[in-house]
Amino acid sequence: MEPNATKFDLIILGASGFTGKYVLKEALKFLNTSSSPLTSIAIAGRSPTKLAQTLQWASKPNPPPSLPILHADTTDPSSLRSLCSQTHLILNCVGPFRHHGEPVVAACTDTGCDYLDICGEPEFMEKTEASYHQRAVETGSLVVSACGFDSVPAELGLLFNSVQWVGEAVVNRVEAYVGLESEKRMVGNFATYESAVLGVANASNLHKFRRSRPRRPRPQIPGPSPTKGDTIEHQKKIGLWAVVLPSADASVVRRTLSTLTENPHGLPGSDESPEMVVKREAFWSSVKPAHFGVKIGSKSLLGILRIIMVGIFIGLFGNTSFGRWLLLKFPSLFSLGWFRKNGPAEEEVESASFKMWFVGRGFSNESLASQGNTKPDMEIITRITGPEIGYVTTPIIIVQCALILLSQRKNLPKGGVYPPGIVFGHTDLQQRLQQNGISFDVISKSTISS
Repeated sequence: MEPNATKFDLIILGASGFTGKYVLKEALKFLNTSSSPLTSIAIAGRSPTKLAQTLQWASKPNPPPSLPILHADTTDPSSLRSLCSQTHLILNCVGPFRHHGEPVVAACTDTGCDYLDICGEPEFMEKTEASYHQRAVETGSLVVSACGFDSVPAELGLLFNSVQWVGEAVVNRVEAYVGLESEKRMVGNFATYESAVLGVANASNLHKFRRSRPRRPRPQIPGPSPTKGDTIEHQKKIGLWAVVLPSADASVVRRTLSTLTENPHGLPGSDESPEMVVKREAFWSSVKPAHFGVKIGSKSLLGILRIIMVGIFIGLFGNTSFGRWLLLKFPSLFSLGWFRKNGPAEEEVESASFKMWFVGRGFSNESLASQGNTKPDMEIITRITGPEIGYVTTPIIIVQCALILLSQRKNLPKGGVYPPGIVFGHTDLQQRLQQNGISFDVISKSTISS
């Protein structure tokens, strides 16, 4: 493309993949519609034939629009740089990201192209920040990972719960509980399962990497540090049994809170209006940081034991090459039917949904929090609900993030590698998600009896 040629608004890389095709389907809803900034889309990947088939599928029941189909391969840096030179924004749907993500980020940061992805892999995200943040700042490339179910609901959910603590009330800890529901069989994407298996294999490398990094400032959170708690927890108020979920959410939230500690009024936009400066500073001043954790929940104890069993399989076999081969060769067996290589059927996607509860505990008055081992006396429960997490909620989220980036670019950081919360927290992302089927609700505010 010539230097003065018009660029695409966005290119979806990996559009023919399991999640990529649903991202394309969601993006097409906003192409050339009233009030949408999205006027041009291209799709890219290794196989033009598969991309053409995907476009036909994503467009039904309407005829497919005439979208450019571009060749790109994550093993070919020149193809990625060519891709970035033709667009303002890349939506990267090619995973696992620890294998395929870095070349795309490198091309974007070299060319100044903006980048969003649906990654849920802490190792990739943290190494990307360490390696490419400064380059992204220099070139004006805004790089934001985890713009899907990992980890926007966790980020916005924490912020939504946090701002309910008004006046003298302060939050100490927010625990998120993820509940998945379906009228049919619950089936996940093989790439998600593969990422979990590889995450176990690389866990020691991630810990070593984190120890090698400079320690970032941590927010000052009123009150004592929370205790570890029971391995299996029964949350009667929300009707769930729960166990710790080793997802990316907690690490992504910690990065946002660290960035907020360094920038108490949030990150300034590249060319903000005075009104936007006031709005941004007012929002972030209302946020009260908290300790944060995530658990996976089930309505039955048997469901939790099944989750634990899958975790044991991945933990035991994920540490050896032969064990990983077995896990990846027979995903349905070792996940007890939750994951399979061909992914869920369309009717299984349509029947699934999620509820994510945020149980915040804190103090009705900040002075109570400073009294040593005082237990929290206040609880606020909020909730996010929405459709199936991988193929419906994730596309909704990344497309809405893209629309904000395209329409409100001057209100976002000029460049850098950041988690989604600190970039989109003060925008209208929550309102946009609510308009597209993802609800935010305050469930209860109550006093905790001692």
